Amino acid sequence: MISKKNSSTLLISFLILLILPFVQKQWFNLYLFNLNDISFYSILYYFSGIICPSIICLNSLNNYTYYKFNNNKIHTKYSIDGKALLFLVAITLLFLSYLIFDYIYINIDFIYNLFLEGFKFQQPGSLQLSFLILLIAILLIFKKSRLLLKKLILINFILVSFYIWYLHINNINVGDQFHIYRYFFGLNNLNLINVFILIAVEISYFAWSFLSYKTNLSDWIVYTPKKGDIIPFLNMFIFYFFIVIYFSLIT
Repeated sequence: MISKKNSSTLLISFLILLILPFVQKQWFNLYLFNLNDISFYSILYYFSGIICPSIICLNSLNNYTYYKFNNNKIHTKYSIDGKALLFLVAITLLFLSYLIFDYIYINIDFIYNLFLEGFKFQQPGSLQLSFLILLIAILLIFKKSRLLLKKLILINFILVSFYIWYLHINNINVGDQFHIYRYFFGLNNLNLINVFILIAVEISYFAWSFLSYKTNLSDWIVYTPKKGDIIPFLNMFIFYFFIVIYFSLIT
């Protein structure tokens, strides 16, 4: 079950996320009065762009990284093994590895397009891409490197959020020269795209954490999740639902 501490943290986060968009709009209006000068409200407005990403990263690190599942096999009737488990493991691992690579690539692409325009960054070829995805997949197999990758993804999220906020403040439009443009699909909100990519990583990371928990892969059998195992996923769904509302309000 969700602990009282986690419930209180989530409640405080929700209240901040509901109030923050309206406060930011007021800071933005006051910032417009001193558009050509650096003022207290302009500084507040600049730094307000990292409040929500910071809340997301802290919550994800504390609640969606170090998963613990019920490994009691006595009362479990259903299990996954053999070819079905091989297919599930391969799909989850490769999909998560590709997401991690592509998300980091989005970050690197932003750096080159925004701050290093004189340099040309070549996209990796098929062979290089396959090697990098394989390398990430190997790192995901081991617990310590998997946790390190999750922390790297959260740092990556903070950086991408910063670039998006920079684009917003400076009224810079994102064209097809940016790698993130391929994720638009009719959605022209970069903040929401950034969050949706992170949500995809979170869900895949949760699934992989469950599949690779303790001796599941060495025993080559995974028992179906119990009710308590699903609670972190429901917690994640509720939290990111409010995050999506927040970024919809500030647009």
